[in-house]
Amino acid sequence: MNATEPRRRWWPRSVRARTALAAALATAVVLVGIGRWVHQEVYRESMTIAENRAEGNLAALVHQLRDGSVPGPASAAPYEVVATGRRTAVASGGAMQNFDPRARHVLPAPPPLSAPTPKDDSDLGGYTRWPLRIPERRDYNPVYGYDLAGKTYLVLYHDICGCELGKDKAAALGVTADATLRAYVVVLPDTAEEIAGTTDDLLLRAGLVGLVLIAAIAYFTVRIALRPVEAIRVLTASVTANDPRERVTVPATGHEITALATTINTTLQRLDNAASQQRRFVADAAHELRSPLTTLLASLEVALAYPERTDWPAAATTAARQTRRLQALAEDLLLLARLDTRTPVASPETVDLTALASRLAEQYPLTERPLTLTCDSTAPAHVHGNPDEYERLLRNLIDNAARHAAHRIQITIRNQDDWVVLTVHDDGPGVPTEDAERIFERFVRLDDARSRDQGGTGLGLAIARDLAHRHKGTLTLTPRTLGACFQLRLPQAPAPVEK
Repeated sequence: MNATEPRRRWWPRSVRARTALAAALATAVVLVGIGRWVHQEVYRESMTIAENRAEGNLAALVHQLRDGSVPGPASAAPYEVVATGRRTAVASGGAMQNFDPRARHVLPAPPPLSAPTPKDDSDLGGYTRWPLRIPERRDYNPVYGYDLAGKTYLVLYHDICGCELGKDKAAALGVTADATLRAYVVVLPDTAEEIAGTTDDLLLRAGLVGLVLIAAIAYFTVRIALRPVEAIRVLTASVTANDPRERVTVPATGHEITALATTINTTLQRLDNAASQQRRFVADAAHELRSPLTTLLASLEVALAYPERTDWPAAATTAARQTRRLQALAEDLLLLARLDTRTPVASPETVDLTALASRLAEQYPLTERPLTLTCDSTAPAHVHGNPDEYERLLRNLIDNAARHAAHRIQITIRNQDDWVVLTVHDDGPGVPTEDAERIFERFVRLDDARSRDQGGTGLGLAIARDLAHRHKGTLTLTPRTLGACFQLRLPQAPAPVEK
């Protein structure tokens, strides 16, 4: 079993349900943290209140002892008064009554005092806080509600010197005049625990209700927010390759859905443009193929119909010329198909464009009419790429210039910053400004009246630009007052190291 299958079983697939679950989990984590903090704060504040009450009880207890009266056993807070030289407790009350008052006192006796303790207006000049464990004893009988034995509590105590009481008050308390009394009051956490427990229950109920509400709000909010996305999905699903003209409605809210709709419309527009370009390309290719095929078929049919009157060498020459045209067109179409795949250049080499252009200028046949082809460059210009593809690119530019030039074609190469800039300039009629980009489209001819045999297929400049882009360069038509000037820019490569 795949390790991800158990998670997929309980994790919902719907974005709405996932968002609601994630919001509920995040809220639960936050509420647990807040609940823990509230529990601690409520318990601390409740214990502070309990300690303040115990302090008041201790002050009242000390006041009674100084008046020489024995406190009664009825008390909300457990207390015990012990004295030096006395085995049993002077007084005890509250839950301390669970211990046998006739047995030894429960809490430890104080050390002797040699001087009276200071007093203030509350008769309690200061008390001591002490975490104390109440011992377990056989005489313990928890009948007064709170079970104290064997547990540790915070106790407050105050010492009183018997010398400040006098003989009569000391005798009334059952101690000697030189004894030391210690009054203990136990701080019970029961109230704080009850308050904290009640608070926990309320927080738990409120948290559960809050989780349900937040999950529901998140679910329906996301559901409402995703309605435009669902509409976009439905409309996009209806788009086909044969008819990609559908467009989604762009909301006017300006949020992420608007950006998504805009992006999808842009993508659909690109698909529409690509489909239109493909249809146009197929139609143009069929048209280009039909012309030489028609000429070839007509020539052969006439020759076969009238064999005795046919000039067979001329017919063979026409067939060969049209076959060569078909072959060139097929090679161009195959090259365009390969360039459209955007495959990277395999094993790029370092090519010297200066040497390549000079060689092409020397070898280029200029037999049809008097033309001058010169290459104006002496410094090496190195680029990375495929030498055969660079040669095809330059040949296409030179072929295009040769078809339009009147007397001269000039190739210029120079190194400019990190680029190699090559220009092919002819002195022909030039290109209108409005057609500066159109001439790079496939099967485009600006001189439609010219013979197709002399005018080419209309793919040369398109192939040249695709080859330039393939090698991370650009091919543009730069404005000139005379003729056409094509500028090729390619990233410069370091010169190869001689071995």
